[in-house]
Amino acid sequence: MFQKKVTFFLSVFTITLLLTNSLLATDGYFRHGYGIKYSALAGSGVAVSLSSLGAITNPAVIAFVPTQYNLDIAYFSPMREYTVEGNPSGFEGTFGLMPGTIESDSKSFVFPTLGASWKINPTMAIGVMIYGNGGMNTDYPTATFYDPSSPGTGVNLEQLFFGATYAIEFAKNHSLGASLIFAYQKFAAQGLASFSPFSSDPTALSGNVNSTSTGFGGKIGYQGQFGEMFRVGVSYQSQIFMSEFEKYAGLFAEQGDFDIPSSWQAGVAVMPNQELTLMLDVQQILYSQIKSINNPMIPNLQTSFLGNDDGAGFGWKDMTIVKFGIMYKLPEMWTLYGGYSYGKQPIPGSEVLFNILAPAVVDHHITLGCSKSINSSNEIILGLMYAPAGKVTGNNPLDPPSGQTIELQMSQFQIELGYSFSIVQ
Repeated sequence: MFQKKVTFFLSVFTITLLLTNSLLATDGYFRHGYGIKYSALAGSGVAVSLSSLGAITNPAVIAFVPTQYNLDIAYFSPMREYTVEGNPSGFEGTFGLMPGTIESDSKSFVFPTLGASWKINPTMAIGVMIYGNGGMNTDYPTATFYDPSSPGTGVNLEQLFFGATYAIEFAKNHSLGASLIFAYQKFAAQGLASFSPFSSDPTALSGNVNSTSTGFGGKIGYQGQFGEMFRVGVSYQSQIFMSEFEKYAGLFAEQGDFDIPSSWQAGVAVMPNQELTLMLDVQQILYSQIKSINNPMIPNLQTSFLGNDDGAGFGWKDMTIVKFGIMYKLPEMWTLYGGYSYGKQPIPGSEVLFNILAPAVVDHHITLGCSKSINSSNEIILGLMYAPAGKVTGNNPLDPPSGQTIELQMSQFQIELGYSFSIVQ
């Protein structure tokens, strides 16, 4: 039976590589939480060890987890749209947009998250995980930027991560962990040909097939318990240096560079009794490290070409997210989860034009979940997430005389179903 479960897990793991499609995320283009239990806690829980998937957030987690296999499947539904108010000025040298509200077409995505950890001995463990990010996916059914070569406008970013983790309990109830992360990403854009006069390489700007890149990074973490009631956790992920998107070297700054920014997360968990756990985490994502994400559109579009080191970007700011979680154990081996997170979205009002392509403007996440242990080894988990509509409004920077305004809007819903199989030695 054990061998069959392992074979099933490895088969699903392999199929995942083939089926993972474009993903959308919520904290910019990071997901609000990784692993269904942590997702149901609004991404909090860096201080608690709930499953092998906790290693995605904090590698130290798996020192306190039995040999375990986890499979989560998520259905994710984002609603993205932009609204232009005011008519174009029509003046020479300006770039006005047609007024109206346009919705992005694709609204349904299915993606898995997988993890496994193995106890080497009572104090050491190793693990592997596979997971994805996204958040720069749009497919508007109109030529938003007047590209005659394309009937639609949008971009698609897909990111897939493989992690290998080692953790050790170096003192009673205190652990350290480290992960090596391999990242794969691909990108495509359409409907941007009108920006060719502003590009360092118009042939590598828009309408090309998917361009891919790979890179490596790492994550370290600590987790510990103090007394009967308090646990703390902290983790740091390095910047992941990626190879360039060569087919879009005329779009992204630094000749197609699109590295993955570093991030950190710290949190505490309070356990007033055996049934109740309360969590508070703070996370920061340093988008300002990546020029293609952080460079502003204006004045960079006027002073340099797209694709140059100081070429225009999306103007995203760093994000700081506060996450609250609650976990309560019920009789009959049921557990309830709930959470709320807030992080001011990374797009300022001055950057709305380019971010029509990537309207990651969600601030709030509300989550619920439950798990049921079928027996000492098997568990099923359900999680829900709702992100109410976030909005940001600004003027069209390429048509100041018109007074045009652009409003970006996004809301999200997610449902996850997970299965866990553990071996308690």
